Amino acid sequence: MPLSEWAADYVNLVLAVGRHDGDFVDAYYGPRAWKAVAEAGEPRPLTELQAETRRVMAGVMDAEARPGEALRRDYLMGQLGAVEAHLARLAGQRFSFDDEAEALYQVRPPRLPEATFEAALARLDQLLEGPGSVQDRYQRMRERIIVPTDRVDAVFQAAIAEARERTRRHATLPASDHFRVEYVRGKSWSAYNWYQGGGHSVIQVNLDLPIAIDRALDLAAHEGYPGHHVYNALLEQRFAQAEPEGRGWVEFTVYPLFSPQSLIAEGTANFGIEVAFPGTERLAFERDTLFPLAGLDPADAERWARVQADMKVLAFADNEAARGYLDGRLDRAQAEAFLVTYSLRTEAQAAQRLRFIDTYRSYVINYNLGEQLVRSWVERQGGTVENPERRWEVFVDLISSPRLPKALGL
Repeated sequence: MPLSEWAADYVNLVLAVGRHDGDFVDAYYGPRAWKAVAEAGEPRPLTELQAETRRVMAGVMDAEARPGEALRRDYLMGQLGAVEAHLARLAGQRFSFDDEAEALYQVRPPRLPEATFEAALARLDQLLEGPGSVQDRYQRMRERIIVPTDRVDAVFQAAIAEARERTRRHATLPASDHFRVEYVRGKSWSAYNWYQGGGHSVIQVNLDLPIAIDRALDLAAHEGYPGHHVYNALLEQRFAQAEPEGRGWVEFTVYPLFSPQSLIAEGTANFGIEVAFPGTERLAFERDTLFPLAGLDPADAERWARVQADMKVLAFADNEAARGYLDGRLDRAQAEAFLVTYSLRTEAQAAQRLRFIDTYRSYVINYNLGEQLVRSWVERQGGTVENPERRWEVFVDLISSPRLPKALGL
């Protein structure tokens, strides 16, 4: 049986697993009849789905593959391995944080000692002005650059427009390229891209907690351009669409969230912010455009940019908090306190982040570690800060390819 037929079985398997976990299928834009079948009747038993996963994996390994389909086979096997692991977890198997991350995302997250975070906090101690703890001074400074609620949409739309223009200079987007922004509350995440297919996305921004000016640009690029929206649109255009526009690879009509694809998706979405707004270009755009739109003092832009450099290190505190919490070494209060201390979140922000960890578990590694690994791979291909055109070239190639972490040698 050719690889394409096993790929169809993979899609239907993912849809069936989604009946047991509402977060599993992040996007689907394949045949409607397949979705209707998956949603009809009672969910298939987990044991049956586990047997089906093993059958499809064996079939993919033995399938007839066309020339040039080696990456396709690797992609399917990587995704299926994650489906197998996720089904085991749904069936009650307990994974350690590290084992789960490796089984789902093909990387084993390194452990960072508290000394790493203490060093970053010491640098921030020198940078942040005024009396009080680093946490107090950080929050006071952050309060100065919070976007007023009535200006969030104007700031966000300006950031999206600029990010889209910069991306379009380097990536050929579908003619139907479009997304809609919605503002929501009551979510464990700060923003989410819901890809609809056909070059369309809905991006939801959570207004539960105040949005700092830098987050506006982060979210516009991460969720939109050149992040999740572009990643999904290019994969659909190049692979999911029928020939001659694409290759007709049906496996790219579905996106299982807990899979190696997510490390690439989140890692490129985070690194893409810097690709689109390198160095002083980001500072200039925020200072000259976004700060005035938000009614904030542009004089705060440069210092805040320097603060954010060390916050990159502190982002890895999420992994350590999640590891300790999910492995049972930290209770809820201790995990939240760890996040307050080492990621400088407020108590409310730390509580929200732990709610995210409750739902998405080891997925947190895909943001910080994913960005670090994607950056390393792009730079190894010559996509350095000093060679921005090459960086864009390598980056666009990555977000429009079936490569998974193992294919990058990560």
